[in-house]
Amino acid sequence: MKSDKIVLLGMMPAELKTVVQQLGMPTFTASQIAKWLYEKHVRNIDEMTNLSKQNRERLSAGYCVGAMEPIDHQRSKDGTVKYLFPVRCSGLSEDSGLPDKYVETVFIPDGDRGTLCVSCQVGCKMNCLFCQTGKQGFSGNLTAADILNQIYSLPERDLLTNVVFMGQGEPMDNLDNVLKATNILTADNGYAWSPKRITVSSVGIRGKLKRFLDESQCHVAISLHSPLPDQRLSLMPAEKAMSITETIDLLRQYDFTHQRRCSFEYICFAGLNDTMDHARAIVRLLKGLECRVNLIRFHQIPNVDLPAADEQRMEQMRDYLTSHGVFTTIRASRGQDIFAACGLLSTARQSEQKQ
Repeated sequence: MKSDKIVLLGMMPAELKTVVQQLGMPTFTASQIAKWLYEKHVRNIDEMTNLSKQNRERLSAGYCVGAMEPIDHQRSKDGTVKYLFPVRCSGLSEDSGLPDKYVETVFIPDGDRGTLCVSCQVGCKMNCLFCQTGKQGFSGNLTAADILNQIYSLPERDLLTNVVFMGQGEPMDNLDNVLKATNILTADNGYAWSPKRITVSSVGIRGKLKRFLDESQCHVAISLHSPLPDQRLSLMPAEKAMSITETIDLLRQYDFTHQRRCSFEYICFAGLNDTMDHARAIVRLLKGLECRVNLIRFHQIPNVDLPAADEQRMEQMRDYLTSHGVFTTIRASRGQDIFAACGLLSTARQSEQKQ
């Protein structure tokens, strides 16, 4: 997987223009390369047939497409597919001696919709109590190429209708690469997707969340999990650095009344955060903010003593919140049998086996 060649995948059109100029190629070649990458998804430079043979050879001398196929996959009985992708990770030197890294990516088919849950880090620093990825620790940030490759090399790529940054890692903790990837997905010379097709999640990180809201029009999803700051802190250490009240105060400065959507993710734990007192506190917390709440079933992870709320209690919360002006849904749990459901992604074992 290591290579001295520079990866083209993940380059913005302006970066491709710099590349061709440095190689003495016509400026319009940059848009040709972008089309081969982001429309045609070529695997190697030789496939870029409207570039002259000389220019292909010149480009191939120092550059490669950089696409990497998944090395493993598991298929759930409900049709969900979990893929294991190799990644390069930014900040790791070629001679670091570290093992190859991997991330899990989940494709969720649903009628005429196809959702891809992509990862942005190997592991995660946030260490939320209920999340298996956080138990893995943190090994590195994915590059923009790593993030886009999960789409680029996905066997079901042509079936995708939307992408959610809800896999491994905290997107705001790798914001430069996440923004670069989403910019390429929405650029006219990139994938030319509508930002409405992309949702980026966050626990809320001071400075980073504001920058994302300012620089992107993609949907945002905030990990809530409790409306009570002290209780949220016991579940999510990130509450100490940026409280949920600060996060919501920030969100109130933006317009979510049109196409851009704000949502809150809420895993329900029996007797802990699924009471009517919590429901009332959520209504107070979100009052006046155009948003929706997604209630999520808890999937048990090792060494974490948290009980899952039952279906009836979740339905009661949903009905109460919706009747009090907070549109709420219960998210369908997909891929639990292959550990692809919310909070279950981890690649610690794969990395250990490679050492």
